[in-house]
Amino acid sequence: MLKILEEFKVQSARVIDTFKKEAAAVRANRPNSALVENIKVSYYDQTLPLKQLCSITVIPPREIQLQVWDKEAVQNVAKAIESSSLGISASAEGNILRIHLPELSRERRDELIKHVKQITEQHKIQLRHLRDETNKRIQKSFDGHEVNEDQKFKLKEEIQKETGKTNEEIEKILANKIKEIND
Repeated sequence: MLKILEEFKVQSARVIDTFKKEAAAVRANRPNSALVENIKVSYYDQTLPLKQLCSITVIPPREIQLQVWDKEAVQNVAKAIESSSLGISASAEGNILRIHLPELSRERRDELIKHVKQITEQHKIQLRHLRDETNKRIQKSFDGHEVNEDQKFKLKEEIQKETGKTNEEIEKILANKIKEIND
């Protein structure tokens, strides 16, 4: 009985973690290493995330510097950055790439906010799906006489409370990201 609740809490925490990572990868007005670290780069017939090929340094106010460890990979890294959905380019100086992030226009900020809200909705749908699957497991336990009716309703109530807490956490992350985009 408690096992079902604990599993749901673990799965809810995973939803929050993946949402945090995806939200961090959306560009805000300030540079952030999470913006580029997972860009996929073709490197010797492999596809690797950028963070495995270079060190990433944020240089305020609007620059990200990449020190590529293998000079042969510099062109591939630059190409991957330019073909990413971020709409940015990198200038190369030896094995160092510099990415200058221009000031966000109001229109671009609105697009980014809309994108973050779409990501939020996807994670909320995922959470609702988890809740529904867990409620089905509770019902099966009830039908199999593993839990009584009181335990079933109490478990479903606990699952709903956990869903509400997770949704609140997602909303807080969303509000912080919107504030970050607008700053």
